[in-house]
Amino acid sequence: MRVSYSLREIAEQLGGQVLGDGEVLVSRMASLANARPGDLSFLADSKYRALLETTRASAVIVDATADTRLPRIVTDNPYAYFARVSALLNPVATAAPGKHPTAVIADTAIVAESASIGAHAVIGRDARIGEHAVIGAGSVIGDGTSIGDNSVLHANVTVYHDCEIGADCVLSSGVVIGADGFGYAEDGGRWVKIPQVGRVLIGDRVEIGAHTTIDRGALDDTVIEEGVKLDNLIQIAHNCRIGAHTVVAGCVGIAGSARIGRHCRIGGAAMILGHLDIADGVTISPGSMITRSLGKADTYTALMPFQSHAKWLKMAAHLRRLGELVDHVAQLENEIEALKKEKQ
Repeated sequence: MRVSYSLREIAEQLGGQVLGDGEVLVSRMASLANARPGDLSFLADSKYRALLETTRASAVIVDATADTRLPRIVTDNPYAYFARVSALLNPVATAAPGKHPTAVIADTAIVAESASIGAHAVIGRDARIGEHAVIGAGSVIGDGTSIGDNSVLHANVTVYHDCEIGADCVLSSGVVIGADGFGYAEDGGRWVKIPQVGRVLIGDRVEIGAHTTIDRGALDDTVIEEGVKLDNLIQIAHNCRIGAHTVVAGCVGIAGSARIGRHCRIGGAAMILGHLDIADGVTISPGSMITRSLGKADTYTALMPFQSHAKWLKMAAHLRRLGELVDHVAQLENEIEALKKEKQ
């Protein structure tokens, strides 16, 4: 059933100032362009301000600078407020506690009575499943692993042995936590596997997108601190540390032993080489290749604008000669300085 709230009821729960008719009922969030009567919309970017005049939304979420006669909730951060209202209007269905008869649960595992264990899930020896945790169908929890209270693992998540998942986490389908890191030593032309004996430790309120993988440490632990948000298809290698409340977009690769600070933002398809330190508050643009440590909070970009293939080949040829061109320019500068001295 769709849930409806008046603006007054929303503000009572989430804060904000109601202007206009506070008894207007809304049941759905929608964009300004596509809203219909009964919808609540929001203005988070000034370039869409003109849509306030044409939107069919019953009410809007705006900041104090917006000029509209529509019923509205005024808040300092309309985008964050929109996220909270959307969660209010779209409550997540709660899984019923209990263990599906096809689940395989080791005798020594500790599973809270309030937890929900889905069909064909496997819970290993000495594993611990917290209160109201949800283990989706086909998920595998390794020996000695702990899952915190209220955490949700969707279908087909695999958490290897001895890892720790905090409270209120969400792991989407296909996530793999604690697989071996990519560690080999060369010996006589052959590769010898280095045992990966560390763990993966994940803090509270971490969300991990579909098919993201986080490798266990070789010696020390791989650590994902509280509040981190990871998109789909991310690879985090062994012994990395991701600081609290950092967000990482899809298809990012982070090589072994990299240390990412707190409150960083890493754009999609960025690559971060191993053993680098990234300071707190750093933003990395999408597609960037980070090859050295970043010690200062700033936005960093390492991109070459796209162009036709023929132009790119010509540019690549110039880049190969860049060292020669630098030497030639230096020589010309020296000759110019010598001519200036002769004239003096």
